[in-house]
Amino acid sequence: MITMEHVCKSYRIAKRNAGFKEACKALFNREYEVIHALRDVSFTIHDGEMVGYIGPNGAGKSSTIKILSGILTPDSGTVLVNGRVPYKNRIAHVREIGVVFGQRSQLWWDVPVIDSFELLKDIYSIPQPVYQQSLEELTELLDLKELLRSPVRQLSLGQRMRCEIAASLLHRPRILFLDEPTIGLDAVSKLAVRDFIRKQNREHKTTVLLTTHDMQDIEALASRIILIGKGEILMDGTLKDIKSGNETIDETVAQLYRAYEI
Repeated sequence: MITMEHVCKSYRIAKRNAGFKEACKALFNREYEVIHALRDVSFTIHDGEMVGYIGPNGAGKSSTIKILSGILTPDSGTVLVNGRVPYKNRIAHVREIGVVFGQRSQLWWDVPVIDSFELLKDIYSIPQPVYQQSLEELTELLDLKELLRSPVRQLSLGQRMRCEIAASLLHRPRILFLDEPTIGLDAVSKLAVRDFIRKQNREHKTTVLLTTHDMQDIEALASRIILIGKGEILMDGTLKDIKSGNETIDETVAQLYRAYEI
């Protein structure tokens, strides 16, 4: 179970105008702006749920994922993931979660994919029989056989994302955080990734928190939607709660954004 209660997170960002004089001035008199990424965020996600976490750019989605992953520490509030505080019990916590950031890689760029998998096996202390079984299952389901011996830099974006998802699941996590997992993928790759995520949830009861701007991903995968805007939770419900008539999911979400002025 994932629980966030009254979580706040802010960032202090240095600001200056363009030009050499302004750069010199900033060395001695730096100006800062406080950005409130999360404001009193609270929600609960139960085991086995697939939740779409949506909102415009800068809404606070990635900050939430990073706090739940243990990468960031909130300014205030309570965070529990499977009974643990992520940023206090990081070693035990990461053994039970998988994270995929669509714009960041956990694979080593210049070595074959299988070498990265082997290193992750050692990092997570995965027993050899469990690793071998997971590798065979993921290779078949994500069609990775022809990719494992290729350097990551030689893979297309769709191929790399399939390998990224496999890498995040080698240690059989109970919770999967997906941040833009289908960004830049073609239609065939998107369908393959969606089918795999559904199967993972159905067969292994994996809890999935999905953040994306692709509303077809949300419609295909999420049974519940949490809308965040300007760092605040604005809505928590199902697709049926927000859809009306024959509107597409994109039209529905666009109307939500306009209604909440985000």
